[in-house]
Amino acid sequence: MYTFLIILHVFVSILLMLAILMQASKGGGLSGTFGASGGGALFGGRGAATFLSKVTTGLAIAFMAISVMIGLLSAPRGEPTSIIRQEANRRTSPSAELPVPAGSAEQTETGQTPGN
Repeated sequence: MYTFLIILHVFVSILLMLAILMQASKGGGLSGTFGASGGGALFGGRGAATFLSKVTTGLAIAFMAISVMIGLLSAPRGEPTSIIRQEANRRTSPSAELPVPAGSAEQTETGQTPGN
């Protein structure tokens, strides 16, 4: 499910970019590439701008909805943990004691230091 949403998110992102770039701006945008009269004949006088704005709105809503779903699916499951709490538990647990070096054991048994 997660992989499908990522692929869908990339696809919607690309379509959203294309829809935004095709909208006519003051400079003409990419919609002028297809010919001013061609777009008018296909969608009507103002139909291209209305159609592209509706497509852009729909794609933007889909983009946001998919983003929220991906965020919910990628959220960690289970009990929230704190690194500080984990470290405190590790330091207070008896199994977390450091092992005694080998030389220290000899010193306590014989009463001498290993170098003597």
